[in-house]
Amino acid sequence: MSVTTIIIGYGNELRSDDAIGQKVANIINSWHLSDVESLAVHQLTPELAANLANVNLAIFVDAMISSESENVEVESILPSESNSISDIISNMMLGHIGNPRSLLSLTKYLYGYCPTAWLVTVPGVNFELGDCLSPIAEIGINIALNKIINIIGKGQNST
Repeated sequence: MSVTTIIIGYGNELRSDDAIGQKVANIINSWHLSDVESLAVHQLTPELAANLANVNLAIFVDAMISSESENVEVESILPSESNSISDIISNMMLGHIGNPRSLLSLTKYLYGYCPTAWLVTVPGVNFELGDCLSPIAEIGINIALNKIINIIGKGQNST
């Protein structure tokens, strides 16, 4: 079967709650869902554009530093507004590990297409060196998994 959905969870597994995205991707991968590819990566890289060009739905998962809100946030995202390939590459290099909007932009530039995309951010409170998740991150992962399954279900029903 062909893959129609890709989940890309990203973050640093050596920085405690920053590993949230990778943990979510690994859990989903263990479920062996049909038509779903799940990638756990350290950071977003230009090579991922090829994966995005071949799916209908992309879901990015990342940790966010928890402030006042401890809610898992889900937002629809579009490619960033860029005029040239150099702008796209420059935008990809900004931030600590990349930007999903810039990756979508690169995908659209290279392949003339990018999928419908969502960004799921999960709150975390501990970003120190370590490999243990905080209780807030653990709760957030479970909430994120439910939200992602709902997004996948809606995406498959609309195709």
